[in-house]
Amino acid sequence: MDGIADLGGTEGWGPVPPPRRDEPVFPERWNARAFALGALAWRAADANLDAFRHGLERQDRDAYLGEGYWGRWLNAGELVLLDSALLAPGAVDARARNLAGDHVEEPTLPVPHKPGYAPTAEGSLRVLDVPPELAAGDRVRTKTTAPPGHTRLAGYVRGHVGVVEVVQPASVLPDTNAHFVAENPQYVYTVRFASRELWGADSEPFDVTVDLFASYLEKIA
Repeated sequence: MDGIADLGGTEGWGPVPPPRRDEPVFPERWNARAFALGALAWRAADANLDAFRHGLERQDRDAYLGEGYWGRWLNAGELVLLDSALLAPGAVDARARNLAGDHVEEPTLPVPHKPGYAPTAEGSLRVLDVPPELAAGDRVRTKTTAPPGHTRLAGYVRGHVGVVEVVQPASVLPDTNAHFVAENPQYVYTVRFASRELWGADSEPFDVTVDLFASYLEKIA
């Protein structure tokens, strides 16, 4: 799924300011509450981190850019609860209006339909019975398309050639895990790309490394 969240490598955003060393984790009190509510939402829905990330990337441009990092967390938590029918559409807005004194009717809570999808182990790392198909030094090309749902294949590396630097342990595939289809664990490869391969001959010469799942890659001669 290509959305506003896939910002890597895009132009027109201006310089990226360096992080402040003294910046607090939660600059405002409500930020900490947003963090807690987002984490509780996916647990209450029997969801997972990948489903929550899919909630982040489904937000429209105004919500994603205009409401800030912790605003995105609140929106994603709401989406996860809506997906599992633990929350009725419009319920949050209605409650906010009632708290403001408008006295509107709140929607009826729907019948919950949690995914019933249990992980096979804690965390995301898994052990596979087969060896990795790629090795350090292999030249690979990334796929050019992404699935309609969640994916961790960034748009700016699609269709480009790189070299495997490190073979990482196998991990649950976010593309299927986010939709409660299957864990589909795969080896992850750290792939090095030349900047001019990604952005053309006018780019400054430097290398970029990206961690990519096996199904995103094909080996080339």
